[in-house]
Amino acid sequence: MFLIGIIDVLKAILFGIVEGVSEWLPISSTGHMILLEHWLKVQEEFGASFWDLFLVAIQLGAIIAVIICFFSKLWPFSKTKTKEEKKDTWILWRNVLIACIPAAIVGLLFDNWLNEHFYNFITVAIMLIFYGVLFIVIEIWNKKREFKITSCKGISWRIALIIGFIQLLALIPGTSRSGVTILGAMLIGIDRSASAEFSFFLSIPVMVGASLLKLVKYLIKVGVPSSGEIAFLAIGAIVAFLVSMLVIKFLMKYIKKHDFKVFGGYRIILGIVLIIYYVIRG
Repeated sequence: MFLIGIIDVLKAILFGIVEGVSEWLPISSTGHMILLEHWLKVQEEFGASFWDLFLVAIQLGAIIAVIICFFSKLWPFSKTKTKEEKKDTWILWRNVLIACIPAAIVGLLFDNWLNEHFYNFITVAIMLIFYGVLFIVIEIWNKKREFKITSCKGISWRIALIIGFIQLLALIPGTSRSGVTILGAMLIGIDRSASAEFSFFLSIPVMVGASLLKLVKYLIKVGVPSSGEIAFLAIGAIVAFLVSMLVIKFLMKYIKKHDFKVFGGYRIILGIVLIIYYVIRG
């Protein structure tokens, strides 16, 4: 149990900001969380179990932002939608759930093993660089392509399942769930905007499911958080929600006129800096 102080408040705010930005931009939220925690020592201060719970809280804050931003597209019971539009919404949800199947199975079976072997500093740096290069190469190639699918409506259940298998790559920290699903979707013929939207929609059941799993584990292992811990969780979640609202709107406008090469460059630079830091630190 701990009483929340000004330093704790600032830490929660900083983590919320980083989560809100890195969850939706293709730069790896998990990777940034590992790096930030490495320097701020939240896990060391409050324990590994609480750290896992905190990640759950800020992810849920980010997810609520997606639901609000795309509510009109995601809600199948809207009175303003025609019968055909409601049918399309149900088909969208069907495809999203189908795409979640591979990650749900692998995540449940190998969650602890993956965290034990890949949740580390050097893995993040390598994945940042690798996918940064991939983003740049694919975007250069995309200049000569015409995408066959320009909206989520054109995504079939088979294509959704392929994206779901591609999403498995994001189980390695530093990859970026949104980044790898967007890249994969573009590779199979979906344009940038539709790829980003479907990636956002896909995040809802994936992240909610993973968060609930970690929450149950925490309650069984540790019990109900203290009032100070709840305050810490709430601050991080609220900040992540507010920042996510801004970042999602920014990204959807940005990709209408720009590609993802700038994010690829950011990933490469950050990955190189981290490797240098890791070597110097010994």
